[in-house]
Amino acid sequence: MSGFYLQSLHFYLQFKFPAPKDIKVISLNQFNDILMKKRNIFYHLLIVLAAVIYSPAKAQQKNDAKDAAETKEVTTTAQGPKGIARTIKQDRKGNIWIAAWQGIFKYGAHQPKGQEKFTNITSKVSAARFFSLLEDKKGNFWFASVGSGVYYYDGKSFRNFTTQDGLANDVVTSIYEDKTGNIWFGTESGASRYNDRLRNGLAFQNFKMTEALPAKQTDSVHVSAYGQPIPEDSWMHNDVNAIIEDKAGKFWFATRGNARIYDARQANGQGKGFTTITRNDGKPFTNVRSIIKDKKGNIWLGGYDGLWRYDGLTFTNFSRQFVGYIFEDKKGNIWTSSESAKGRNWILSRYEAKTLTDQKPTVTEITTQPMIFGIQEDDAGNIWYGAVDGVHRYNVRQLNDKRESQHRL
Repeated sequence: MSGFYLQSLHFYLQFKFPAPKDIKVISLNQFNDILMKKRNIFYHLLIVLAAVIYSPAKAQQKNDAKDAAETKEVTTTAQGPKGIARTIKQDRKGNIWIAAWQGIFKYGAHQPKGQEKFTNITSKVSAARFFSLLEDKKGNFWFASVGSGVYYYDGKSFRNFTTQDGLANDVVTSIYEDKTGNIWFGTESGASRYNDRLRNGLAFQNFKMTEALPAKQTDSVHVSAYGQPIPEDSWMHNDVNAIIEDKAGKFWFATRGNARIYDARQANGQGKGFTTITRNDGKPFTNVRSIIKDKKGNIWLGGYDGLWRYDGLTFTNFSRQFVGYIFEDKKGNIWTSSESAKGRNWILSRYEAKTLTDQKPTVTEITTQPMIFGIQEDDAGNIWYGAVDGVHRYNVRQLNDKRESQHRL
């Protein structure tokens, strides 16, 4: 069998909906095509991937400390993560933080040119694969892992929160801080809100969009197509990808099922207070992967239905291609990672701020990769993005001058 097909199938299974969270749903047509063409390869790779990806969380937690003592031993390298890098953030001091399968990496600000180094903050604490991170208003850090819950880091020591502490699920893929300082976690079994002012086991409050049963390992590769309505009792509605708070204090939840808005004023029980978000044609937004609020207060959604903006009155569509991540830079430009029209690669694109109200905004396709994840701008205006081989950085000024501007770190 040719190496091309083997490589293509491997990338499809592992990266089209990146593991373990993102290979759960493929379309029925895509599944049948793969099954008919490469049935033996599919089953072989599926078994191998299942053994690696879906090992019980307990196995991943064997070396994880519940409350680790002060940690000064860290791993410093000249390069960043060599594998999947999911989320990139910049802290208040200008340092770049990366949540990757190999750990949480920190890239110090203002390092001498040619002497840049990365520090793996979690190398001595956890072997977990990390999906997201957040610096809160107090300057503390939160790290979301796939299977080992959440890690809190105050710059000196760690604390691990899991379902035993009240977290909804130990598979956590997003973190958000609201206006009042509560920390929200998007998990595979709904959203968890953490309030450190509450004690006696009340710090976590969990929210479910529906009363569906949690996802099982048998749900790992779900062949249902998004072309038909998702049953209301599906676990997919509780699998949270992203959370944001809008100007009115309502919370928007991007899920693998239907996206929802939560209004606490209308809530009086589990599942109450949630409203399904629908497009102008009345159809729900499904499998939304990224939601952001821009500087003007507009809400942007990206996922299976493409790229959309909500201005408080109507939804405007900018692209129908699958969107994985949305980011707004200092100038108001919107950056996205999205599937290419040809379906083989993903594209890093920039929507020019000055043209966002035009009927046809100016869109620049920056680069392509087998998969593109989180996007972040640094103090110098460079754009960082995560990929399957680690992190890349673009010098936007060189990009505007049409010179070579990208390099892997």
